Amino acid sequence: MGEIVVVRDGRGPEILLVHGGAGPRTTWGALAPLADRWTLAYAHRRGYPPSPPPHVRQDFAVDARDLAPLLAGRPHVVAHSYGVLGTLLAAAATPHAVRSLTLIEPPLSHLVPGDPDVARLARIGDAVLAHGMDTDPAELREFLHIAGAPVGDGPLPEDVVAGVRRAHGARPTGEARPDLVAIRDAGVPVLVASGGHAVALERICDALAEALDGRRSVHPGAGHFVAAAPGFAARLETFLNEPAASA
Repeated sequence: MGEIVVVRDGRGPEILLVHGGAGPRTTWGALAPLADRWTLAYAHRRGYPPSPPPHVRQDFAVDARDLAPLLAGRPHVVAHSYGVLGTLLAAAATPHAVRSLTLIEPPLSHLVPGDPDVARLARIGDAVLAHGMDTDPAELREFLHIAGAPVGDGPLPEDVVAGVRRAHGARPTGEARPDLVAIRDAGVPVLVASGGHAVALERICDALAEALDGRRSVHPGAGHFVAAAPGFAARLETFLNEPAASA
């Protein structure tokens, strides 16, 4: 299927950045100043140029296969949203190949069974993946708002529509079951971050941090795009420089 494209910038230890439904520029732009001290490796998932399109659909299992060879240099890995799913699958297969994991607002609803807010988020998220622009309009806007898209009362912006169409048909997030025990037992340093804007995502992040015996941080101010929130870049760099993560 061809390899995905990784664009590197900066100097120093490598941070592999794995975006979710939005592209690398939107997701990681606020981290650009870190290139003075770190090599920022921007992975472009399939369907996000200049990487090739997906063979069939967006699929976190394919993401995991794409990411596996990128772990050869034992980078720090920072992943966002849908991108966390493939990242965790790849890390669980070879946990000693990652120096640390920073995981931002993943759609791992199975970690909080029986929670109505989490269940609703999972349902409307999977509806958007299954039906695209034919999703119930109210639920589509609700999901897009949580996902950080600039939506109001008027017509959806063209770039938002394009994003919905690109995600249409993607593998449902509820099918992801990464082996968190393998990562935890390997002692991989983990930071789980969220934006304090959606109760369901906060509960998922709490559960993920507990399952991985990881650190937890909340950074309001940028919604789902937590990397752009005030204080996140500094918190990330502090985490990466901790002895356990830098070993």
